[in-house]
Amino acid sequence: MSTTTAASFDLRPIWETYVASWKVTSPVERHALFTQCLTPDCEYRDPLVATTGWDELADYMNQFHQQVPGGHFVTKQFSQHHDRSLATWTMYDAGGRVIGQGTSCGQYNEDGQLVAMTGFFETP
Repeated sequence: MSTTTAASFDLRPIWETYVASWKVTSPVERHALFTQCLTPDCEYRDPLVATTGWDELADYMNQFHQQVPGGHFVTKQFSQHHDRSLATWTMYDAGGRVIGQGTSCGQYNEDGQLVAMTGFFETP
């Protein structure tokens, strides 16, 4: 049994780097953030989509920005244990108005990179 796991360190900075990747619109900036927090074959799921890998996730993020220009997320609570995290968040529009709330789960590898993210929120 390995004693070095993602639980051996604070996962919140990794989570917040991932959250920041949802706010940027530059492909270069987003890629730089992805390299810091996500495995290349990461899986993302929410009630609207399932993606695998950076390209599919970036495409979905681009669609998000087309629908919600300036949209971004702020983590309200963050908990972790072992190689998992649970975050509650609020989604804001460009003007700072709340337009949604939800919860997301993260799964991390032994290096602390996210391998899977699952978002839960009400759909329109």
